[in-house]
Amino acid sequence: QVQLVESGGGLVQPGGSLRLSCAASRTTIFNFYHMGWYRQAPGKQRDLVATITAGGTTTYADSVKGRFTISRDNPKNTVYLQMNSLKPDDTAVYYCYAQYGIVNWGQGTQVTVSS
Repeated sequence: QVQLVESGGGLVQPGGSLRLSCAASRTTIFNFYHMGWYRQAPGKQRDLVATITAGGTTTYADSVKGRFTISRDNPKNTVYLQMNSLKPDDTAVYYCYAQYGIVNWGQGTQVTVSS
């Protein structure tokens, strides 16, 4: 099954930017996958952040619209999440997922927004 590895998390000040990456391996059909990002803050449920279909259609949670951008690079088997104007409320572990029938998850990457 496909394996997903997230990277790009870290500590950033409010108003700053980060770009998360999710690299997929063990698949030759990455371009057919529906991809997306969820996040989970301490003590809270995992919430959907953004999705991108195989055809490139994107959706966003209201809380990140206008600040976050999801994109994919099929030749590199990678999906990205560009996060701008970060707020303390964006602090969470960010998880990438890939769906083609079943859903596969990455291990998550921590994003902390704090001064």
